[in-house]
Amino acid sequence: MEELRRILTELGVEEQEIAPDLRLRAHLALDSTETVELEARLGRDYGIVVDLWDAHDYTLGELSARIEAAGATPAAGDEHAAPAVNGGGAPATDTAAPGGDASRTGEDGLVRISPARAAEYRSAGYWIPRRVDQIVLDDAPAEADQVALVAGERRLTRGELRSAVSATAARLTALGVRAGDMVVVQLPNEPELVVLALALSRIGATPIMTPIALRHYELDHVVRTARPVAIAVPRRHARFDHLAMAQRLREEHACLGTVLLGGEPDPSCVDLAALCAPAEDGAGGPAVQDTAEPAPDLDRAALCLLSSGTTGPPKVIPRLQEAYGYQLRHTPALAGVGPESVYLAVMPATHGFVLGCPGVLGTLAAGGRVVLGASTEPEQAFALVERERVTHTTLVPALVERWVDAGRATTHDLSSLRVLQVGGARPRRGQVEEVPAVLGCQVQQCYGMSEGLLCYTALDDTDEVVFDTQGRPASPADEIRVVDDAGDPVPPGELGALLTRGPYTVAGYYGDEESNASTFTADGFYRTGDLVRVHPSGSLIVEGRNRDVINRGGEKISAVELELMAAEHPSIAAAAAVAGPHPRYGEEVCLFVVADGTPPTLVDVRRYLVHRGLARYKLPERLEFVDALPYLGIGKVDKKRLRALAAEDR
Repeated sequence: MEELRRILTELGVEEQEIAPDLRLRAHLALDSTETVELEARLGRDYGIVVDLWDAHDYTLGELSARIEAAGATPAAGDEHAAPAVNGGGAPATDTAAPGGDASRTGEDGLVRISPARAAEYRSAGYWIPRRVDQIVLDDAPAEADQVALVAGERRLTRGELRSAVSATAARLTALGVRAGDMVVVQLPNEPELVVLALALSRIGATPIMTPIALRHYELDHVVRTARPVAIAVPRRHARFDHLAMAQRLREEHACLGTVLLGGEPDPSCVDLAALCAPAEDGAGGPAVQDTAEPAPDLDRAALCLLSSGTTGPPKVIPRLQEAYGYQLRHTPALAGVGPESVYLAVMPATHGFVLGCPGVLGTLAAGGRVVLGASTEPEQAFALVERERVTHTTLVPALVERWVDAGRATTHDLSSLRVLQVGGARPRRGQVEEVPAVLGCQVQQCYGMSEGLLCYTALDDTDEVVFDTQGRPASPADEIRVVDDAGDPVPPGELGALLTRGPYTVAGYYGDEESNASTFTADGFYRTGDLVRVHPSGSLIVEGRNRDVINRGGEKISAVELELMAAEHPSIAAAAAVAGPHPRYGEEVCLFVVADGTPPTLVDVRRYLVHRGLARYKLPERLEFVDALPYLGIGKVDKKRLRALAAEDR
């Protein structure tokens, strides 16, 4: 047991979590990257070949017995010392906007659509003069005593949520946060996430909604780009020390003056619970009064989302108040969300799909109730569905498959569930067609991007459209083009690259002139990077990407970013990352390397990348050695050949 204890503690499992009768998935909740690393360690150190992905959820006692039976001791001297990574960087400069009808860049660095198109959207009623916090809190058809947010045993009514947002806005102002400032918000699914985001909107500041899985490497880039004045993090989450990361970022970046800390307070930080408490509950926070209604410029960003990092570190995507407000007002009806709806967020609410499609904010705007879940595990989620009478939720395809498998045997009452939205990646028909029979609800496919365009299948579409397409554009004002390599429209039904613009699609990234020049056309269309064809129904069928991206269960991973970092490993001369097939997640990260001297193990490479600050979901799950990378005649790595090899070797 001691050998297994050593391995698990090195993976970040706490000592008190380790006992012989505990199971890997049910009790330790190891994520997929940790599971792969554990498999690799058992194989390398003890010669144990074990599939931790199969139906059997091993107890720690069972694995310990396997180690004892192997009678092996781990090899010494297998640790690689990772080089220190220097942080910091120069402030971001203003970006130049594309020309023509596309956009203009303000002194604040935000890229906005042309005044003419903005006037058209206002005239048509798509844009109205309301901030996001007003749309969510003040315009919603709901009474003050109705429950708005549920998280575990915590329940906030509409009145308490409004009070908390107003009080938090006043406290943020007292801390020195001003209109135009940006704040990194990296929090799990908890009420403080919603309160803080809406309070920042109320004072004209901008939350940068940051996925909880991102680490120092990604956040360092975000901070250098956006120059935020504060960062909100939990003290620890999923065994990761977010406080240590935030303190390191604060030391490296002079702009980052304040850490807002959830969980156990720290004297060097602002207590997030006290900051976000309702006005009538001091909770250790300063006494405040409900602030008078401020009127910040509607031309500011309501919030920023982050791109999935498919071409490198994540890009900052500013969603302006009127444009994002339109999305929150318009999308609930497409999903059948109204005042009686109960939305369950089991995936991170900092992701655009869960946050506002309609998600958390759209449901609140429609007068519904939001349940913030802490786990995607089916039985835990099913318990919430039963207890809270959940009507809507959103999942990526890999989770849909797990929910359907679990749903066949569950004893929980799921009869309240009406709509399951599926997005993040194109599902296989087999992953979604059993949902109505097993889970008792409709499937709605959703396709979109943090930059804007959203597509939905209709709730009255045929099975063919629902199961085989990714939906029609959400707004009548959405414009799409499907073009060939020369930029010319393709015939109906033919494959082409998707371009789009519309009333909620952005005009440019923040602080990234180079990406703006290549990603947005002269007349303001966004090059999505997706390859699509149009179904006879008008719905889009997403066939893939025209960029080098690995889609692992809905998480988009840049092959280029991973290759560049892996190639700096002292035992790697060259590296190329491709997608390999995975039975549950669709794709896994397969890294082909040319060794420089002694070949590294998968564990060595993964540990090196973690030390470099790469997010764990981007880590390779397979390591394949080649004498040389295959190249095409034009000097590019032959990724098609490598993908074929990855498929053969699975």
